[in-house]
Amino acid sequence: MKTYLFLLALSFSIITNAQEIAVVKYNGGGDWYANPTSLPNLISFCNKNINTTIKSKPETVELSNPNLFSYPFIHLTGHGNVFFNDIEVKNLRNYLLSGGFLHIDDNFGLDVYIRREMKKVFPDKDFVELPINHLIFQKPFVFPNGLPKIHEHDGKKAQAFAIMEQNRIICLYTYECDLGNGWEDAEIHNDPKEIREKALKMGANILNYVFNQ
Repeated sequence: MKTYLFLLALSFSIITNAQEIAVVKYNGGGDWYANPTSLPNLISFCNKNINTTIKSKPETVELSNPNLFSYPFIHLTGHGNVFFNDIEVKNLRNYLLSGGFLHIDDNFGLDVYIRREMKKVFPDKDFVELPINHLIFQKPFVFPNGLPKIHEHDGKKAQAFAIMEQNRIICLYTYECDLGNGWEDAEIHNDPKEIREKALKMGANILNYVFNQ
């Protein structure tokens, strides 16, 4: 039934020639609302450069809400604690196994919490690091070294981790990278133009993967 509802929502999106994405509002105390300008800027970039037709303002969705199944792509970010209750765990698992896609972007300090919570969602699955030749780094923009480094954080290399289902990424976790900061308005972090462009292009690759797999 969940799969049917998700596919029905996607069919409606295609018929109306519009796509919607959403930010995840979660519990636990972390700032789920971080980077408010990031997704609108990414949407604008994608609509101009890779022929998407995403609605300009992302929605906000809680994992317990049945409307979750209306969005082919959901984005989770923040700095602090994340907590999923039993209903959210079940709903998120069904959403991802039905064809949905979750992008988790560590805005610094999220790692220990998100690994704990995603283990509740998929006890039998682990995050695996994507190789630099993975499709998500190849088109429409080429990243020969894999995930770009946008912000320093702990000075570690940027890594892209994934939870897979039948060779399909269902959850992408970008760590020590902070794509969302790179997507934000230029004056917020004063990132150089080339850094912001890298972040936007990588974001476009993610959305391209979601809408064209």
